[in-house]
Amino acid sequence: MEATVVRTGTEGKTWGGGNEPLKSSYGKMMMWFFILSDALTFSGFLAAYGFSRFKFIDSWPIADEVFNHFPFLHGVDAPMYYVALMTFILIFSSVTMVLAVDAGHHMKKGKVTIYMFLTIIGGAIFVGSQAWEWKNFISGEYGAVTTKGGNVLQFIDGEGERVALSEIAVPIAGTRVEHESNNGIWFDAGQDLPTYSLDEVKAGFIQNEDLLIRTQMLTEDGEKTILSREESLMKLNHDAIGTVEGANLVQNEYGAPLFADFFFFITGFHGFHVLSGVIINIIIFFNVIIGTYERRGSYEMVEKVGLYWHFVDLVWVFVFTFFYLV
Repeated sequence: MEATVVRTGTEGKTWGGGNEPLKSSYGKMMMWFFILSDALTFSGFLAAYGFSRFKFIDSWPIADEVFNHFPFLHGVDAPMYYVALMTFILIFSSVTMVLAVDAGHHMKKGKVTIYMFLTIIGGAIFVGSQAWEWKNFISGEYGAVTTKGGNVLQFIDGEGERVALSEIAVPIAGTRVEHESNNGIWFDAGQDLPTYSLDEVKAGFIQNEDLLIRTQMLTEDGEKTILSREESLMKLNHDAIGTVEGANLVQNEYGAPLFADFFFFITGFHGFHVLSGVIINIIIFFNVIIGTYERRGSYEMVEKVGLYWHFVDLVWVFVFTFFYLV
């Protein structure tokens, strides 16, 4: 009994990366497979973020109040301005990548070099900007008081403006000893003391009658609930258990701890992708300079890296929309 053999491509040769299928090379097909799998991963992360935000919709931090910093403009309220600038820079780097790929199709080494260099610069600026955002998010600006239920209480003045713990706390006589290796169980349970103790904050709040407390619970208008002076004093005396400045994986001054968890995980995961893309682009950039692709007669490697870079930019558009804007 004879077996029927179906041959593809050249006689006696199965597909090995030519122009089939879909007239795409093996390398580009594998890049598309990677992008598809990575897209599903990011989709899962954003879906989890959406579910968690919906669950805590009445107490979720307001992005405009969290990301309101701008370099060299300390104390200026600039909600989302710097994040928008970061987004523009990343999208512009995607444009320069398109120009690099187009120049490669026309075998113009000089233009490929220039546009690849601009793409690398844009990616590096974005990664640096994201690191700056992390620094501000971790260190915080105003600080807050934590409650028994794991919520946070923020302070505002009579005009509704945030007031930092540093402007409230009144020094109290006494020694606050921090555990160290020579005077405490530093290796086992020691931890840094907060900048301001709860008693110092309480004392300052009582002295300043213009101060009020704002809870993380949102009203029907999407604004945080402001307590009266009497309610504020009662809340501070009965529910407060400590102070917090900035954010970490356990608690944060902005509101629900899950907000910080998702911020670190999603933006960190995307930042890792951008950093990886910058490193890969640098390698391709030097290959372009030494003429590797000129000798091959094709700049397809630039195109494959371009696919990855466009994907990273597109993911950030979704992260920016769902995490910062919505």
